[in-house]
Amino acid sequence: MTSLRLNKEIENRLEHLAKVTGRTKTFYFRKLIEEHIDDLEDRYIAEKRLENPAKRLTSEEMRKELGLEH
Repeated sequence: MTSLRLNKEIENRLEHLAKVTGRTKTFYFRKLIEEHIDDLEDRYIAEKRLENPAKRLTSEEMRKELGLEH
């Protein structure tokens, strides 16, 4: 189980949305995470790699690494 603290404005908006749509707040949490997790992973992994870059390969080295060199 995960818990989450929201600021009051966001909490109020979420409660209102749940009330007027007849869905639960959990439904909307799940929906937000499912629809945006890919973008978050891409962004934060890319930022981390920029901070700690891996060894760079030439195109020839990459082809060998991938088994594309004949």
